[in-house]
Amino acid sequence: MDDIEKEKSSAKFGGQWTIDKLNILEEYLDAYSTALKNQPFDLMYIDAFAGAGLIELPGYDDAEAQAFVSGSAERAIRIDDKPFDKLIFVEKDPARYAELQSLRESHSERNIEVKNSDANSFLRELEEDWRKWRGVLFLDPFATEVEWSTIKTIAGFQALDTWLLFPASAVARMLPASSLPENIDPKWAERLTRVFGDERWRDLYQEPSQGRLFENGGMERQRGVDGLLSIYKENLERLFGNRFLQKSRTLKNSKNSPLFEFLFCVGNPRGIEPATRIANHILERI
Repeated sequence: MDDIEKEKSSAKFGGQWTIDKLNILEEYLDAYSTALKNQPFDLMYIDAFAGAGLIELPGYDDAEAQAFVSGSAERAIRIDDKPFDKLIFVEKDPARYAELQSLRESHSERNIEVKNSDANSFLRELEEDWRKWRGVLFLDPFATEVEWSTIKTIAGFQALDTWLLFPASAVARMLPASSLPENIDPKWAERLTRVFGDERWRDLYQEPSQGRLFENGGMERQRGVDGLLSIYKENLERLFGNRFLQKSRTLKNSKNSPLFEFLFCVGNPRGIEPATRIANHILERI
């Protein structure tokens, strides 16, 4: 099992960071739907890595207990001030897809679509009349599944406010602390370029400082997780402009190590002010 597969395995259940992530999302969905309840748009929610209806958190409150909390799909369904007109849950894993089908059947009165599909392919092929629709997209990958080409497609819709988890820990594991960037496993280098959209992740490497020469003449990775996040944020800002919110939330594990960065981008330019105000408020409070 490589480091990325280990990262996926450790992310299956989560912990307090999972609760924080879901609470931030749910509060935004509630505020968003209320803000648009009198606007002439149909509202859509897309959960691109929907998982299952319930999330198992072993030992969350009790060392001997298994806690179950509502996942993102179920939380979106229960928004009721202005319910979403359409909810789309995308899940590639057959078992979790089956659970989502059961969730859909238990809410047969709602317009819910469940797709057994790769999230990137689904979003890149999504066709809607974006003059009619507005909505929220939740991108919650286990690790490095979200490709930059997908992010570009989403930005072009100008219709979906997007909450995105950047897999800081998974990406950091792919980069040795000190080496020539050209010596990184080609498979991982290709994946990093798909995630970042270019090869600017190589900017993490520079000539070693005095006294830190390496026998192989390699370069030292200077900026770690913060540097990776900074490069990714810069790429998002170039793509979304002032639709990208600089404020974000670092989600950490029980050892206080960063796992993900929770990022936010506005869909339509006309919604920048209210969307960023709401998102900022929620990020500051939760």
